[in-house]
Amino acid sequence: MASRLKTADPGELARHAEALGAVRALLPELGEPGRATLPGVWASNPLVAELALRLLFSALCDADYLDTAAHFQGTDQPRVAADADFSLLRDRFEQRRPDLIGTGENSSRVDDIREEIYRDCVKAAAAPRGVFRLGAPTGSGKTIAAGGFAVHHAAAHDMRRVIVAVPFLTITEQNADVYRRLLGDQVLEHHSAVDFDLPGHRGMKLAAENWDAPFVVTTMVRLFESLFDRRPAAMRRVHRLAGAVIVLDEVQALPHEMLVPILDVLRTLTEHFGATVVLSSATQPDFWHLGPFAQLKAVDILPEPVKLIERLRRAEFDWRAEPGHTLDQIAAESASQPSALVVVNTTSDAKKVYDAWRDQPAGVAWHLSTRMCGAHRRRVLAAVRDRLAGNGRVLLVSTQLIEAGVDVDFPVVYRALAPADSLLQAAGRANREGKLAHLGKVIIFDPPDGGRPPSYKLLQNQTRVHFGQGKPDLDSPAALSEYYRSVYDALNLEDRRAKGQRIQAARRAFDFPAVTDGPKDPVTEKPDPRYAFHMIDDDGLTLVTAKGAANAEEQSKIDRLVDRVRTAPRPDIGDLRQLQRYLTTIHRSVLSKPGVLAQMAPILGEIGARGSLAEWRGGYDSATGITLDPQTEAFVC
Repeated sequence: MASRLKTADPGELARHAEALGAVRALLPELGEPGRATLPGVWASNPLVAELALRLLFSALCDADYLDTAAHFQGTDQPRVAADADFSLLRDRFEQRRPDLIGTGENSSRVDDIREEIYRDCVKAAAAPRGVFRLGAPTGSGKTIAAGGFAVHHAAAHDMRRVIVAVPFLTITEQNADVYRRLLGDQVLEHHSAVDFDLPGHRGMKLAAENWDAPFVVTTMVRLFESLFDRRPAAMRRVHRLAGAVIVLDEVQALPHEMLVPILDVLRTLTEHFGATVVLSSATQPDFWHLGPFAQLKAVDILPEPVKLIERLRRAEFDWRAEPGHTLDQIAAESASQPSALVVVNTTSDAKKVYDAWRDQPAGVAWHLSTRMCGAHRRRVLAAVRDRLAGNGRVLLVSTQLIEAGVDVDFPVVYRALAPADSLLQAAGRANREGKLAHLGKVIIFDPPDGGRPPSYKLLQNQTRVHFGQGKPDLDSPAALSEYYRSVYDALNLEDRRAKGQRIQAARRAFDFPAVTDGPKDPVTEKPDPRYAFHMIDDDGLTLVTAKGAANAEEQSKIDRLVDRVRTAPRPDIGDLRQLQRYLTTIHRSVLSKPGVLAQMAPILGEIGARGSLAEWRGGYDSATGITLDPQTEAFVC
């Protein structure tokens, strides 16, 4: 603009002066024009400057949205929540926690250790802002402990908010419910399954748009894809990360190929923008092996993690990782147990195990996989927990969706060979509450007739190298660190051609479109989405499965919602959120199979297109969900 004014004619200069005078009369706080003073590191480090621009753009977008809303509402000031008093929230958290966890005569050895972990978290909260590791074993109460650290830390350092991000929707809802019971209406739950038009949620709708709440529970996908986005509506919440306590729960679930840019922004937020980051996981990844975290000092919240692991050991491993035990053999052996959980790698494997159990008495055998819609899976989990609580016999087969944050307790767990962190997460469901008179058992098997996701091959091989009969235990911090280092090296995450490094190169060049959409092809000039920042590879086909409803009345409601969304000129977001619980995702490769496409009806977009939504009109088993041809099922994990 300044260079243009140098060559402007007198008439244009006069109009500019008149406009500038009018603006100053309306906004005297603008003051006299002058050169902005920026921190020196913004000039010397382009990655810091790039994140700073994102935060500034976010604040500008949010201010614009709020001012526009205030104008149309006829109010003098934008609607912004007052800063929370975290001293009050800390006290409320402490006051309500005993009622939530339950204490007294029924407390167990595990409960006592959970209390020690919580106290260590509270003690560590007084440390200066920075990066913290919470490496407690599965079932050790990390959700409440991490929340306690966050509110105490925010109160001690006068911080602005707490943001808890988790990898899966099921954990988001579960954790949000826990924190809501501790902090009441100060908790904002923000993910695609929350309907802000329902009673009790409407007041949080505006807060969700810009995270204007003291305690936010969201998904890792929403957190990081907002951070690396460039659209105003998605980015307007990003500036809330400055001065916040950011808790990343189950941090091992971060996608490997996105680790370099993610770790870089986390480090920059802590070193330059007043944030604190908590890395919470029973299987702590060795991020310090990667460039962005090299030489970064972190605080271990728990003083003696190795001793803690030994004290909390509730199960022993039985390695049968040499191929030999078929799925039918595992199904038969597990059926001889009083109760057992079997975790496999694909939906077709889960269905095969369940089919072998179909002659069990009613209420004994259960199945969980992504072929079932969310509402169906919740009903199954509720029934399984009720039976286990009443000492009823349960046989449950599940894909890996049960491993992160799902609270079930079995005496015996069978786990098909998988990445080391998945094996250890499954083990956390064996004797979880420590109530057995002996150790629980985790049997690791490698079925020759079993399937696996394509991404598992390298990770399974590295697991075999580092763990197994006669090798370190899966919960050994030193062995886990070596495992993660070997995985990162094998994936070449530091190579300049790696996806994460290409994103970093685009960030250094301030090429925001390339980060979000992918770099432009030099010939076609179209963005290449293969090198864009995405937390999840979009290989799934999203289907509405009304037959997953609990009853005919509920199914009729879903059918009406589907018709309304299909015929509306512009679908209502509230209708789409209500359908969320009945969505199922299958691999898009099934479209090439004969007869599959004929069992779908489009709702939004063309079937198979990115972002489309279709209705499944084919078979839906009341126990296992969508019914596909056996060969087709092998694609779904």
